[in-house]
Amino acid sequence: MIVWLNGTHGAGKTTTSGLVQQLIPDSRVFDAEKVGETLMDIKPGLPWTGNFQDWSPWRPLVVETARRVLDYTGGTLVMPMTVLVEQYWREISSGLAQYAIPVRHFVLHADQETLRGRIEGDTDLGPSPFRLAYLEPYVEAARTWLHGEAEVVDTTHLTPAQAALQIVEAVKS
Repeated sequence: MIVWLNGTHGAGKTTTSGLVQQLIPDSRVFDAEKVGETLMDIKPGLPWTGNFQDWSPWRPLVVETARRVLDYTGGTLVMPMTVLVEQYWREISSGLAQYAIPVRHFVLHADQETLRGRIEGDTDLGPSPFRLAYLEPYVEAARTWLHGEAEVVDTTHLTPAQAALQIVEAVKS
């Protein structure tokens, strides 16, 4: 199984994924951003689009990597990854479905003020114009398709531990 934690920057995906992993026996965290980083390391570089998710190899490589890891280890993959483009989510989710891999898709949500505050106050990464630029696309994705495709966990007033517990309880039910 895959527990996919979607949502924009500042929603708590990375922190929550580690906590979810601790609560689900035989689980591992797989950050699909690492697949994008691998593609970014190709020299000479692939044509830059502003986001590695726009590169057509990224989506099937995420699917194939997840499948092969699950074939090798079994258990559950917890995948914290923002996917705001509906077509990209369809490619990934249908690719996983072709391998009969069940996916529980969660969106970690918070209001814009909270997200902005978390991004601007991030002591690890610091304020990030890149991360802030995804706030509006997130609002649009949430309004048009994303919240209809996932179980929404509002993290505005939750700690990451509370969000993780809510996700694990939903997965168990």
